[in-house]
Amino acid sequence: MNTSIRYMNRTLLLACTPFLGMLIWLLFTDISVIVADTPLPELAERAPEHAAAPDKANAALDQAHQTAAQTSTSLQKQLKLYKQTNSEMSEIVKKATVQAKRPLEIYDRNITSKLGNPAGTINSDNIRAQLFYIQAENFKLYAIKVKLKSDKAMRMVLGDDKYGGAETTLSAVKRTGAIAGVNAGGYADGGGKRYPLSTTMLNGDYVNGFEASYSDLFFVGLNENNKLVGGNFTNRNQLDGKNVKFGASFVPVLLKNGSAMQIPSKWQSSPARAPRTVIANYKDDQLLILVADGRNEGGSSGATLAELQILLRRFGAVDAYNLDGGGSSSLIWNGRIINKPSDGQLRRLPTHFLFFK
Repeated sequence: MNTSIRYMNRTLLLACTPFLGMLIWLLFTDISVIVADTPLPELAERAPEHAAAPDKANAALDQAHQTAAQTSTSLQKQLKLYKQTNSEMSEIVKKATVQAKRPLEIYDRNITSKLGNPAGTINSDNIRAQLFYIQAENFKLYAIKVKLKSDKAMRMVLGDDKYGGAETTLSAVKRTGAIAGVNAGGYADGGGKRYPLSTTMLNGDYVNGFEASYSDLFFVGLNENNKLVGGNFTNRNQLDGKNVKFGASFVPVLLKNGSAMQIPSKWQSSPARAPRTVIANYKDDQLLILVADGRNEGGSSGATLAELQILLRRFGAVDAYNLDGGGSSSLIWNGRIINKPSDGQLRRLPTHFLFFK
């Protein structure tokens, strides 16, 4: 036990020895600390810099305000110039638009004046249609001049909306809510049904396949750009390339590019005169529908195709196609039958061209 105590005392004495030495050195050494009254050189030199910092900051802030004010003034001038330029450009566009429309308006007034004064006008965002009564030398003629403003303005329908079906143009107009309508292509009867003649298209598809044009048969319809497409097509690729939405077939073509086409001898005399329906177009793509009255199909009254060619050229038409006539000729306007059907009543037909408001 005594040995352990002695060992611990020696250890503590050795640990304290350095501290005892330092204490003895401090007691016998003369050390003094002097605090100077003047600031240190470094602090004295830096003091002016710190004192000048607020002044520099204020100067920089003033400069920033001036720059912002100048920038704001510049932006306001630029904005004013932009608004002025934009306003001037808008006026230029308006004037240019008016100037661009002027030739079309003059052309429209010109072709309208050749038809006379409209007996009725229907105008909407989709269509502008005008009805005219024209008294020719040997027959009474009705005309509709149509401007198609959208792809909803015109379409063709099948009788009762089915292949082989038939209905009057008046029935088709009422059933679909159309504002006007005319008979379309020819037809053939079979098995108690009435079928469209030759190539017929509806909603961009062939109703009963493609049939190459033969003899004097033509196809006429409307394409995706609301332009009249018509003529003879010897193969399907020719017609497919026209992007046709709908159309029907009949005979013969009356005008091409404003020139009268040769009328087949059969159609010059059988019948010579008859009720007629024609679809044509103008240079500005407006459509012209003509329907001629005739008391019967025996050739004693109505219009000859040569007479219609003369009138079509006089009216300024470009291309024109003879649609089914005789007892098939039908013109409906605002729910009324305009022409005088030679059968004494409207004939039930497989195809109709209709117009929508």
